[in-house]
Amino acid sequence: MKNKYPVKLLQLIAVLAIAAASCKKNSTPAPVVDAKPVTVGLFEYDTTRTTNGVLTVYNRILIPISKIGTQTVVYNPFFDTGSTGLTLYAGGIVPTSMFSPTDGFNIASGDSLVTSNGIVITSHASTMSYGNAQGSTTEYGNLAYASITIPTQNGNSSVTIKRVPIFLFYKIEDQNNNIIPASHGYDIFGVGPGVSITNSSIASPLSYNSPGTGLTKGFKLATLVAADFISGKGVYEENILTLGLTAADLNSSGFIMHPLTNAGLGGYSPDIAGTIAYEGKTINTELLFDTGTPMLSIIEDKTANAIGNLPNNTVVTVTTFKGFTYTYTATSTNNFTEVLNPLATLDNRSIFSINFFEDNEFLTDYAGHQIGLKNN
Repeated sequence: MKNKYPVKLLQLIAVLAIAAASCKKNSTPAPVVDAKPVTVGLFEYDTTRTTNGVLTVYNRILIPISKIGTQTVVYNPFFDTGSTGLTLYAGGIVPTSMFSPTDGFNIASGDSLVTSNGIVITSHASTMSYGNAQGSTTEYGNLAYASITIPTQNGNSSVTIKRVPIFLFYKIEDQNNNIIPASHGYDIFGVGPGVSITNSSIASPLSYNSPGTGLTKGFKLATLVAADFISGKGVYEENILTLGLTAADLNSSGFIMHPLTNAGLGGYSPDIAGTIAYEGKTINTELLFDTGTPMLSIIEDKTANAIGNLPNNTVVTVTTFKGFTYTYTATSTNNFTEVLNPLATLDNRSIFSINFFEDNEFLTDYAGHQIGLKNN
């Protein structure tokens, strides 16, 4: 971040520099820091599903939103490190008379629709997709802009981020083009680096937050509390998400920093090069640490003789190209892990689910284009 100094301060710095030179000493003025990071609470939540007699638990973390524009709301989208951009269902945000659940917003090309609550909906229509070739959902909607307000400390104060690009969707389809009833249960707060592949105007809403002088744009996620994923209830964890990064966060707090690669169309990718060791072999792969994957980790291994769930008590060791190492034991109830073939999924990334965040801290530096990982 490039700091802006008032004229008097610039003059003082110049005098100090001259004095230092006359003494033949190298001296660098300490950076001006007048802002403090803000902490935000998240909900830990889980749901259970029974499919063909098998009980499956989906752990989620949700971030509360109390305002969209000037309109007071109570929405809790999924906090997702594996995707980029805020997607919100249009219902409840704009009157249903403004859009069709099948045909969308009726806005002439090049025009925008400005609502009474400060939301601007553009004519730029597109889609956003999640999943892989074996299972995916696609949201249909338009690019919109609005301020968003995130409450802190259980609603006693708040953070407002101005003019955030939003994907306002009106329809959802599965991979077979079957319509899924749209609702705010599909809202996603994607905080990954870069931009949306389908709409380069959309990036992480947290990347639009201005943390103040001396802080870097980004966030730090503390370890989640495994015991607070309680079926049917949302447990509010105070101060678990920090907005704005200090120099200590980036340099001396124990995070191992991983520079990210600009992938072109989607900008900087959250994927990190590394290896996975399991069942007596080690494979090279791209690693994605994803709070948006709620129930199982996925090892993409094109050399695997068989695909499917890892046996109980299989030890898995993940190592990044920068030397961060994480070892866990896969079971049917915790750290559930599946081996897939990228030739079938068309996805080369090995994805580590929300269980990873129960044991490790996570940091994203938007300004420096890097991700930090830290064992807890």
